[in-house]
Amino acid sequence: MNTKKLMNLALESVDSLGFQLDQMGITNRLNRHNLAAFLMTEQKRLEGEWDSLQAKADRRRVQLDQFSQLIESRAGALLGPVRNRLDRLRTSQ
Repeated sequence: MNTKKLMNLALESVDSLGFQLDQMGITNRLNRHNLAAFLMTEQKRLEGEWDSLQAKADRRRVQLDQFSQLIESRAGALLGPVRNRLDRLRTSQ
């Protein structure tokens, strides 16, 4: 069964349920339009949550890159004089 047939079956079922509830006087608020609106709202909310998580991950990635660059530069500053001395010792031998 393809997706379109399943979607139509689900929407027909929702319409039928809404009609039956309306006949009983319970509610007339359950129909395919309200269901579609609810699903679209939830889809947009989930997309927003995903974007928020992506932004947080990107921010952490940038912070990690900056931290590693800082470590590399400090290590270079600390090890630079040691390298110079070793180079001088090697050339003098």
